Order: sequence, then C-alpha cells, then structure tokens
Amino acid sequence: MNPLNTPAGKHVRVDHVALRGVVSASPRTEVRNQDLTDRFSPELIEEIGKMTGVRARRVAAENQTTSDLAEAAARELLADLGWEADSVDALVFVSQTPDYRLPATACALQSRLQLGTHCAAFDVNLGCSGYVYGLWLASRLIDGHAVKRVLLLAGDTSSKLVNPDDRATALLFGDAGTATALEYDANAPATPYVLGTDGRGEMNLIIPKSTYRGACGTTPALPESHPDYLYMNGPEVFNFTIRSVPLMVNAVLEGAGKTVNDIGAALFHQANAFMLKHIAKKLKLPAEKFPLNIDRFGNTSSATIPLLMSTMEDRQALAGDVVMAGFGVGYSWAAALVSLQQMRVCRWVEV
Repeated sequence: MNPLNTPAGKHVRVDHVALRGVVSASPRTEVRNQDLTDRFSPELIEEIGKMTGVRARRVAAENQTTSDLAEAAARELLADLGWEADSVDALVFVSQTPDYRLPATACALQSRLQLGTHCAAFDVNLGCSGYVYGLWLASRLIDGHAVKRVLLLAGDTSSKLVNPDDRATALLFGDAGTATALEYDANAPATPYVLGTDGRGEMNLIIPKSTYRGACGTTPALPESHPDYLYMNGPEVFNFTIRSVPLMVNAVLEGAGKTVNDIGAALFHQANAFMLKHIAKKLKLPAEKFPLNIDRFGNTSSATIPLLMSTMEDRQALAGDVVMAGFGVGYSWAAALVSLQQMRVCRWVEV
C-alpha cells in the first residue's frame, strides 16, 4: 500500500498557507423545536431533541439563498481584514444548495462582491465534508503558487430540502453561510489532511429525484421517502460515522506526530449530538476540547465547522492547533490539523 493511502484515507500536506479569518452568517429567523407542535407531538419532539441535541435552528427566508448568506459573511470578512476586493485571486463556493443549476454560483458571487475579473471562481458540490475539502482545495491553489489570496465560501440552506413532515430531517437541519480567508505565508506551518470517499453510501443521504437521473426514468425508490425531498437513512449514516471518524481523526493526529493533548479543540461537523459524544468518548476527548453548537443552530451541512468557530465562547481554544473533521453525505470525509495562530477575525453575524 502507498504510505500516503491508508484505510482512514489519503494523507496529504499543504505548506505556506495561513487562515486569516472566518465570518459566519445565520438567518435572523429562529425556529425552536417546540414551535412545531402542530406537526409533531411534544413527546416526539422531546425524544428527537434528546437524540440529536437540536433545540432550535436558524431558517432562511423564502427569498433568501445560501449565496445571500455567504455574500454577507464575505463582505464583513473583507472589511474586517482590510482586503481590497481586487486582491482576491480565487473564490471557491462549497454548497449543495446553489442558486442555479447553471451558471456556477461562484461566478455570480464574484460579480456581487465586485472581485476582479482575474479572479478564478468555481463551485464544489459537497455537503458535510465540504468545508475541510474546501480548505484543502483553496490551500492547494495557494501552495501551488497559482494564487496568493482565496475566499472560501461554504454553506447550505438545507431547510429548503427537507420534507416538513419528516421526523428524521425536519427537526435537524438549519441554514448558514460562511466566509473564510486564506493567504500565502512563507512562515505558515504545514497543514496535514486526511481525505476519503466511499460512494457505496450514496443512497443513504440523498434527494432521490435528481434532475438528470430522474429524467432517465431511474429515480431510486427508497422506503418512506418523497423523491423531491432529502432522504436520510439514519442508522446507516450513524454506523458509517462511528466507523470512520475516529479512524480519520487518529490518522491526521498521528501523521502530524500529535495527540489530543496537543490540540486546543476538536471542531467536528455538527451532525448529531449523541453521535458526536460517542465519538469524543472513543477518542478520549475532554469536554472542554469538544465544543458543540448543534443545540442552537442544528445541522448546517458544509457551514457547521466555521459556524462553530464563530460562535465558540472559549476563544482561547482557537489560539493554536485544532482538528477539523467533516463527514457524511457521499459518503465523504476529511480531517485536517489546522493552525489558527494567524487568524485575525472570527465572528458571527445575523442577516
């Protein structure tokens, strides 16, 4: 086996990249689980809340898209950092809820943010693992000397994808958009990544009525699912996560010669509180290094990790190295050991 390829995933390293700032944007509208008693019984709401950890979520307005949230976050970030719009060399938009089938939402955001026409812009269709994959892609552009500054915009408005009567998803998913600034820095420490995919899980987290697959008459039939809405096979996703995430996190730490004692925090995709606490126990992570915000924001897909950073009360935990781990739809997973010593901006806004 190639030493870079392990059961945990592919091991890669990126040099000379500094994460300068993160701004996360949430919709102003808060929906509490207890507000949904017209659809679900109080007993069921309490049961699901205990399992998922979700007590409230931010939900986008009918005319508010992921790009609107990401744009607001990006404007705040550029202003906070003092970056001129023309200084941004690339824009990467990570989302599974783009504005259009085409053109790429990244192109629209380049115009709306008034970035230079020299700016490369493209979309990445990833969900739960998307933020860490986006960091890797943006960093490789910089490490490869193609660009010096990159805006990574990641987020989803998953509330628009769920069946409002589906107990498995309606009480779980929230909305958010985020912006992360990355820049070339010759003195930045190396960032190790572990990346992996197992497409055998494609049917376990899916919107069955895909535009083109459905047009071919081959929309998959799944139990108790509506083809137009998000379907989640909770037990299978749980088993995948418990199996894959500890392996991935240990691999990225071992590759860097670190242990959980050497990190300030483990920033995990906010998928399900019960599942995350189980993983933390397996990894022997103390509670103070394992922040959660799923109770306030729900599962915001590709936005969860930067949103977690932006809303953490203990900012001292972000002063050094942190592990970031994304995992889910695909199946897809990615982890990184990221230095935040050079991060100058980290905040949350409502729009």
